[in-house]
Amino acid sequence: MAGAGDEREPGPAAGEPQQPPTSSCQVFPERPAQGKPQPGRHSSFFTHNQKCQLMLLQTLQTNPYVKLLLDAMKHSGCAVNRDRHFSCEDCSGNVSGGFDASASQIVLCQNNIGNQAHMNRVVTHELIHAFDHCRAHVHWFTNVRHLACSEIRAANLSGDCSLVNEIFRLHFGLKRHHQTCVRDRAILSILAVRNISREIAEKAVDEVFESCFNDHEPFGRIPHSKIYAKYAHRDFQNRDRYYSNI
Repeated sequence: MAGAGDEREPGPAAGEPQQPPTSSCQVFPERPAQGKPQPGRHSSFFTHNQKCQLMLLQTLQTNPYVKLLLDAMKHSGCAVNRDRHFSCEDCSGNVSGGFDASASQIVLCQNNIGNQAHMNRVVTHELIHAFDHCRAHVHWFTNVRHLACSEIRAANLSGDCSLVNEIFRLHFGLKRHHQTCVRDRAILSILAVRNISREIAEKAVDEVFESCFNDHEPFGRIPHSKIYAKYAHRDFQNRDRYYSNI
């Protein structure tokens, strides 16, 4: 984990798929025009961009998952700045968001994020990757086990595999369903960003699944709902105050 004085910026990681779930996650190894937003028609761009900016602001100010992650990033010496570390822009395909490794930005796909709940989930997913990058030396592009671990954590802790989302995907009723969902979505994410076989992706996920699934930092628990996330944020703040007084 980075020390309190280490002002590292969020780095590269995999992203958040748009619905349906068959569209897996994506990273942004290259972006057109060096990371500048790529509008379609001029008027359409401003409509999408303004909506994206407003939803992002709402997420950062009110979502308990995101508020906890922002506090945890700051506590670890990786404070997140909205103007510097988030970029609303048009994306190709069904991708909803991801990291730009070279620019240290979370990319929010303004043409694919359709509502506030989706924005909340995308930002949470990406901030979990950013937190992992902050606290450890994650080799996103050279070690598939590192990527697998962060994707397991993001699927487990961001709400990607909540009961509501799984019912929406028509996936429910299975024994140990949450674990199955986390594993499946982690594999999909890896396959979307690595030119490897499904067998290799599954092997990487299975090798690290137990330890990474049980790593709930900074939440301290699996936040199955906003209520759980609020309790987790309260506990994190109390823990921070306790250690600061030692």
